[in-house]
Amino acid sequence: MTNQDLAAFRNQPVDLTGHVALVTGATSGLGRRFAGTLAAAGAAVVAAGRRQERLDELSAEIVATGGSCAGVPLDVTDFDQLVAAVDAAEAAFGTVTILVNNAGIPDAQRAHKMSPELVDAVLGTNLRGPYLLACEVARRLIAAEQPGRIVNISSIGAFSYQGGGAALYSISKAAINRMTEVLAVEWARNHINVNAIAPGAFESEMMAGMIQRMGEFSHLFPRKRMGHPSQLDSTLLYLVSPASEMVTGTVIKVDDGQGGR
Repeated sequence: MTNQDLAAFRNQPVDLTGHVALVTGATSGLGRRFAGTLAAAGAAVVAAGRRQERLDELSAEIVATGGSCAGVPLDVTDFDQLVAAVDAAEAAFGTVTILVNNAGIPDAQRAHKMSPELVDAVLGTNLRGPYLLACEVARRLIAAEQPGRIVNISSIGAFSYQGGGAALYSISKAAINRMTEVLAVEWARNHINVNAIAPGAFESEMMAGMIQRMGEFSHLFPRKRMGHPSQLDSTLLYLVSPASEMVTGTVIKVDDGQGGR
């Protein structure tokens, strides 16, 4: 390509026609937005989550606007359900070429007050599930000799913890960052790019729960505001588009300066 060709290429809108995207935690918040964004860009979307009625609503909305979407019930802590979700995605649309590991839960407790059951739930949802699902998707891409894109949803909490609770959440997201880096190396030869997005405080169901427990705190941020899920669209689309062909093993912070440096 000439420099002029490259410039034109970079400025083209993202077209994901022909891609199959699996999004976990798609029943609310960021996951719901990610599913709609990928569908609007032309991907056939498999929206996965634990609340079937919300999956049905999301699928209906996407289909009504001309997109393709299938809802698949999924508890990411259950390995059999992870495999079944990928099976369902393949049955509906074909090989999954884009995975967005979005499902996650907070712990919302001091480290020394957490029960073993809550520890297992947080690590199972935030780390074990995403790892096993990434491996399942990659295994099938490698067998099919197809390239792919995996985007893990981390958090600015992986980089900054103020001691207000949710220590294990911070630990699990730091592990997601390292998982992103090592799997990128593992699968580079297979043309599977693995990256992550580390959002700051964005409007979501999880964030609403935090505000209910702690009170409004956006005034403490440098710009005294929270992000809207739509402000993550461009980062997500960049990481799943040809424009990021050379980008793998990278964690992109989208935090509005909230995490400090």
